[in-house]
Amino acid sequence: MTGKTLIMGIGNVLWADEGFGVRCVEALAAAWSFPEEVTLLDGGTQGLYLLPFLEEADTLIVFDAVDYGLTPGTLKIVEGDEVPAFMGAKKMSLHQTGFQDVIATSQLMGYCPETLILIGCQPEELEDYGGGLRAVVAAQIAPALEIALEKLRAMGIAPAPGKADAHLLADKSILRDAYEEGRPSEEEACRIGDARFLPAGA
Repeated sequence: MTGKTLIMGIGNVLWADEGFGVRCVEALAAAWSFPEEVTLLDGGTQGLYLLPFLEEADTLIVFDAVDYGLTPGTLKIVEGDEVPAFMGAKKMSLHQTGFQDVIATSQLMGYCPETLILIGCQPEELEDYGGGLRAVVAAQIAPALEIALEKLRAMGIAPAPGKADAHLLADKSILRDAYEEGRPSEEEACRIGDARFLPAGA
């Protein structure tokens, strides 16, 4: 294998299906180990703070929730020069435009990864603050990981069952299992705004 590979999940786990990309990289780290040339990163919504990671990478694989205008739960893989366009084609949140800017900036500075792969999933729900992944989107985590693993193997990288270096992932307190188990139900906590200022019956 030549070069370094960065596998990154981006998005905001606090907004339902926005967390798809982050949950994918978490699941990958929990089940597979990789050669030292492969780095796994929870990119969250860090925007330009991600530039140093792109500078070191020759290949970038990104997991993300992307509004392709397709049926919720649909996976779509985009590669190469098309990746920046899809990252901002239908803006869902600040992170998408932010990451489009990250790629554009890295290209201008001459160190954008040579190989770009976007593994995107069409979200079902984004307007549920504090909510988790919807079932139709969560069901695509395993297929998305398999796509990534196939891409890696095609590049001569051999993932092995085990656990990856997770020091660049989120704190354990907000990993998916902990987050879902500790999240109040809709009846227990209002997730559409401040209940004190909502109209009666909202």
